[in-house]
Amino acid sequence: MNENEPRGPVYLSEERIQARVAELAAEITRDYAGRTPHLIAVLNGAFVFMADLVRRIELPLTLDFMAVASYQGTESSGEVELIKDLGQPIGGRDVIVVEDIVDTGITLEYLLDYLHARKPASLRVAALLSKPARRLREVPVDYLGFEIENAYVYGYGLDRDQLDRNLPYITSLPAD
Repeated sequence: MNENEPRGPVYLSEERIQARVAELAAEITRDYAGRTPHLIAVLNGAFVFMADLVRRIELPLTLDFMAVASYQGTESSGEVELIKDLGQPIGGRDVIVVEDIVDTGITLEYLLDYLHARKPASLRVAALLSKPARRLREVPVDYLGFEIENAYVYGYGLDRDQLDRNLPYITSLPAD
């Protein structure tokens, strides 16, 4: 197989993703005019989305990263573990959590509770993908790229057993 050929059906093309990222960046630029938002990417999955998003936000901003674990292979474990904490204080800051995908909502609920305790001025969420059919916790998503069906997707930062994060598009595993 040629390394540049799609590894499965293209679920969201590179062009669609980039167009939506540009729209989200414009919304954030408008909503935070005159302020300096602090964006926190949730590693590892959100790093590609974060990189593209921040390059299109036309404001001064600051960045940080957190890492949590809630997946074992391709299934959510239901338990969240903090792997990497913030490197900077967020008290009084306008914070935007950048997520790759909101699935059950358990991880995002944990993160929002954890970050609220640090007293940011505001706390919002930008997520590339959302799977409402899998939601177990109601969590806010203020800036949403795409709502998707219940499929295992990977590419554009999302992994398939730690592989294929570097794909410029999103694909999915075939249905069983």
